[in-house]
Amino acid sequence: MFNKHLMRSLMFVPGHNERLMKSAARSNADVLLLDIEDSVQPVENKQMARNKIIEMVTNGDFKNHQVYPRVNDRESGELLRDIHQLTIDGVQGFMYPKSQTGQDVYFFDKLLETIEYEKGIPVGTFKIIPLIETSAAVLNAQEICQASPRVTAIAFGCEDFIGDLGGIHDHEGKSIYNPRALIAMAAKANKVIPIDTVHIHVHDLEDLEKNIILAKSLGFEGMLVLNPKELPLVHQYYSPSEKEIEDAKEMLELYKEAQSEGKGVALMNGKFIGPPMVIMAKKMLHRHELIKTK
Repeated sequence: MFNKHLMRSLMFVPGHNERLMKSAARSNADVLLLDIEDSVQPVENKQMARNKIIEMVTNGDFKNHQVYPRVNDRESGELLRDIHQLTIDGVQGFMYPKSQTGQDVYFFDKLLETIEYEKGIPVGTFKIIPLIETSAAVLNAQEICQASPRVTAIAFGCEDFIGDLGGIHDHEGKSIYNPRALIAMAAKANKVIPIDTVHIHVHDLEDLEKNIILAKSLGFEGMLVLNPKELPLVHQYYSPSEKEIEDAKEMLELYKEAQSEGKGVALMNGKFIGPPMVIMAKKMLHRHELIKTK
């Protein structure tokens, strides 16, 4: 019923930078997005990045993390090399950039299926996180979520989106409020995890906190991270607090008692507890268990 993947923080790391890769391995980020795309330039460095990722994954450096390399897009000429070399044990899936439509994700799904079959890997092993970076992608978020059972999450890339839109990324976030809401709704409608965009002012933790509070209110369950210093705040807000956990347990107990007495609702601190609140309480406790076993 509930998503089994914990994705509060997904941290980008340039795949060719050994120092940053080793630092990321020591972090407590839930997911490492080992980048082979934008941050790996010139193009000659991309094979260096693949080699370094393979080496460190094989050595078990990332054994405490979920690993999702960000591959190059389908027009780059690099995508087949990326996934043919990186479909290995220790890699859970891939972040797929520039996902414009469901067809883009379906194409990537079938590419992975072909390689899995060729390598004798069970089909469906490698998951996909499509990156929503354009106006078309935002409007097609629903079909992107539905394009493949491999899709575990969708992530918002606001800077590329703003560039495509020709808009302005205002400090209050008004220009990205609607796409955020659409992405979160599309994800939740399809039992996919919605991941919020990066916070580009990495040293402004006060502004980061405001952004997380807003994103969480829209239904996001995690965010893209650029710097390890952001992780404590991200994990604080995307993890249930002790009070929330205790309240959820009490809510379920009171509701159970009410049902045993033949009542459809219970009362807690003067508030009615019905099925929607019960579902939320169960989700919170499930998330708490995922964090405990991380």
